[in-house]
Amino acid sequence: MSQSLAKILIHLIYSTKNRSPILTADVRPELWKYKRGILENWDCSTLTIDGAADHAHLLFVLSRNHPLKKIVEEVKKGSSKWIKTQSEKYDNFHWQNGYAAFSVSQSNVEQVKQYIENQEKHHRRMTFQEEFKEFLIRHEIDFDERYVWD
Repeated sequence: MSQSLAKILIHLIYSTKNRSPILTADVRPELWKYKRGILENWDCSTLTIDGAADHAHLLFVLSRNHPLKKIVEEVKKGSSKWIKTQSEKYDNFHWQNGYAAFSVSQSNVEQVKQYIENQEKHHRRMTFQEEFKEFLIRHEIDFDERYVWD
């Protein structure tokens, strides 16, 4: 084959440092837009971004030219720098050190998009920690809870 073709869909999840509920409803839409711009700059098409006061969910097509680790680093670093310019209350803002990334089948894209876009409603009945552990268990990822949270 003379051409390299790939479409790897990623559902990325990470929280604010110590799951601090600092992301107010007024800053989130602009923050998501900024993250979308970072992803586009790294050759990743964004399908949706949303979250809650203490975490973010991103669904995007992974670039064929850049590793996932670098994409995550750039999105977190860039968005952290951006939010610190928005208000003094964000001066000490940080994302958690780690993240979770899951592959998504094309046949499940709409379901995952709806899940991500309904975060506010979803988190009326479940905390981020409960949700995150559920994802790890569902995707059969071994973890030691002592090291999952920072």
